Amino acid sequence: MNIKEIQDLIKFVAKSGVNEVEIEQKDFKIVIKSDDKRGREEKQIIVQASTPMAQVAAPVAPPVLAPAVEKVVENKDEDSKFITVKSPMIGTFYRSSSPDKDPFVSVGETIKQGDTICVIEAMKLFNEIEAEVTGKIVKVLVDDSAPVQYDQPLFLVDPF
Repeated sequence: MNIKEIQDLIKFVAKSGVNEVEIEQKDFKIVIKSDDKRGREEKQIIVQASTPMAQVAAPVAPPVLAPAVEKVVENKDEDSKFITVKSPMIGTFYRSSSPDKDPFVSVGETIKQGDTICVIEAMKLFNEIEAEVTGKIVKVLVDDSAPVQYDQPLFLVDPF
């Protein structure tokens, strides 16, 4: 597991509100804990190597989370009037609730605020992602069953 994957995991834990996550693989173990007893949220990473003496602890400030919807500000492009719906977490992107069901949304379809537009599976939990704007789906930017990163663009929406 590289440092970028660890940072993404910390962001996910901070957003999800989980108090503790522990991942153990062949040669290392990572524990991420949220300690709210001190009045503020503090994350701590413990990386333990295969030898018992090789243990490192480092406090990490909680990340500042950006909103899931952000306006595109490229004036040169015709996409400048569209809103980009971004992933609020890392995980696997699914357009429907199961392989035999229709997608939640398709290009050209009208959505309203609160409609489920996709599902992101993270750590065996399926999280329904809801639209934060009313408009029409212009483009789906991610393939079904593809891994997504935090803040990765998922859809372009033409707002009403």
